[in-house]
Amino acid sequence: MHILLIEDDIESANYAAKGFTEAGHVVDVLHDGKEGMVQCLQTNYDVLVVDRMLPGMDGLSMVKALRASGNKTPVIFLTAVSGVDDRVQGLEAGGDDYLTKPFAFSELLARVTALSRRPAATVEVTQLQVGDLELDLLQRVARRSGTEIELQPREFLLLEVLMRNEGRVVSRTMLLEQVWDFHFDPKTSVVETHISRLRSKIDKPFDTQLLHTVRNLGYSLHVPRQ
Repeated sequence: MHILLIEDDIESANYAAKGFTEAGHVVDVLHDGKEGMVQCLQTNYDVLVVDRMLPGMDGLSMVKALRASGNKTPVIFLTAVSGVDDRVQGLEAGGDDYLTKPFAFSELLARVTALSRRPAATVEVTQLQVGDLELDLLQRVARRSGTEIELQPREFLLLEVLMRNEGRVVSRTMLLEQVWDFHFDPKTSVVETHISRLRSKIDKPFDTQLLHTVRNLGYSLHVPRQ
């Protein structure tokens, strides 16, 4: 594990750092909240151990700022502030755990290890891009070469599925399931009709074809090789 310990009490910092090192982990130690914030943005850590009362920037503000920046590194607050409301504030600020002083290092190590085992938070994708074709999933807008393309809701979903599978062949059956929620073959040309409409909007007005029919297999959205 690579751990960042931000603690202004030198004795506590040295004690914890020594324990982490003896347990086989790499630990960086800082004593200032602002310095910790900068370090977190520059280096990927497995876990952050943060004191609440820090010079430069207090621990709560630092973690709030990290979360606002999109940083999802697990955080355990290590502090002498032990009231129930204080613990609630720490968790609401974005902390994942809260341990009060005085503490047993064995407990701190166990909690840090548990945090490091949590699966990484999934980053929500809000923009898809294939070549000069862009799809804004928040604003529900499609653009190609900067030109906005008007799509019907089903066309938008069809394009989203194809773009999420860039370069892969998406079968007719897969499209029926993911776009129309059909788990049977409706025996209609609904897929072919919508593919034709989509192609007329995203390809025909432009020089390069992105939407390709793969005979007897399905469809693939990709930038063709030169």
